[in-house]
Amino acid sequence: MAEKKKKTVKAKEAKPKSVLISEAPESDEEKEAAPEGTAEFSGSYIKAVGRRKQSVAKVRLYQGGKGIIMINGKRAAQYFPGEGSNVITQPLKVSGHARDFNFSILAQGGGVQGQVGAVRLGISRAVLLVDAAAKDALKANRFLTRDPRQVERKKPGHLKARKSPQWSKR
Repeated sequence: MAEKKKKTVKAKEAKPKSVLISEAPESDEEKEAAPEGTAEFSGSYIKAVGRRKQSVAKVRLYQGGKGIIMINGKRAAQYFPGEGSNVITQPLKVSGHARDFNFSILAQGGGVQGQVGAVRLGISRAVLLVDAAAKDALKANRFLTRDPRQVERKKPGHLKARKSPQWSKR
């Protein structure tokens, strides 16, 4: 019999409390958009969870920040290139807290659009816990509504959830 090799698991090193934002931005546009220095993700925070399809976003809101959003260790513009980074900042713009808080977010599962929706809902819920006066603005834009749509399951005898095999008379 063949001997089974045992895999050794190395202990993960602890992540530093502060994350370096940018060492050397490549263009002038990035210099203006990226605040220099480090984002302090230490101290007390407010937790909120957002979900969409199969995605889950665990949001930590740190008060007294510079408006930095880190998702899975990356800046929001890097993690969601294109329109995604604009979508997740909508609740902050509507409530008027665009540069008041720092966010540390863990997004898991699903695809890109599911994670974008989950992060937006999580940020909305976190802002609501801090500023109850923003509820009307968030609710009017439907940022506090959890999208209930899910993928329908495949049924037996069907090709997909609803698609059936072609019917022939004989």
